[in-house]
Amino acid sequence: MLVAADSREFEGLLNFCRDVRALPLPVHWARGGRLNGREVLLIANGAGGRRAAEAVDAALGVAPVEMVCSVGFCGALENGMRPGEIFVANRVQSSGREYAVSVPSTGRPHRTGVLASIDRVAQTSREKSDLRATGASAVEMEAGGAATRAAELGLKFYCVRSVTDLAEEDFKFDFNAALRSDGRFDTMRLIAAACRRPRTLLPELLRLRRRCRLAAETLGEFIADCRF
Repeated sequence: MLVAADSREFEGLLNFCRDVRALPLPVHWARGGRLNGREVLLIANGAGGRRAAEAVDAALGVAPVEMVCSVGFCGALENGMRPGEIFVANRVQSSGREYAVSVPSTGRPHRTGVLASIDRVAQTSREKSDLRATGASAVEMEAGGAATRAAELGLKFYCVRSVTDLAEEDFKFDFNAALRSDGRFDTMRLIAAACRRPRTLLPELLRLRRRCRLAAETLGEFIADCRF
């Protein structure tokens, strides 16, 4: 099974899936299908480790789960990483714990390293620099929860991410304030903020939208080529 925060993170991968069907699971979005001849579950359940763990639990009720792969977007912590670049974690740091991560086989270029999985959006270059000092190369919010549940269940765990924001960048939006209790970002709140400060916030919103589309595309191409 593959777990993400938002269904948009699966948009690129869906182009490679066959026999896609909606699944009636207690999550935000769930699809079953076939990828490279294998049955796959694709689940998006909102941002944060707790919601990722709940997604794993939901999947256990519909099909045998052989492995868990946390997928989606991430922020770069290393200078030189670019939008749409693929990052494959070989370790995940989360809440004071560190998890070993299996690495899929692929011939496609990518970076590997430690992923910091935290409970908030890393908003500033200063915060990213502090995370980099711990040895991490990228940051996101869900892998820690998925890794914890996979370890408890004795399942193999993978983590594949695509970069949307860079180490040297600050967000002008307060994404943490816009994160709702259901793990979704309040889109109307973000749009309203952009309308109040169009010269500074609207370009950031449009840039992030373009990068998310690119990241979804490169993520889908990469995962479709992987052997887990």
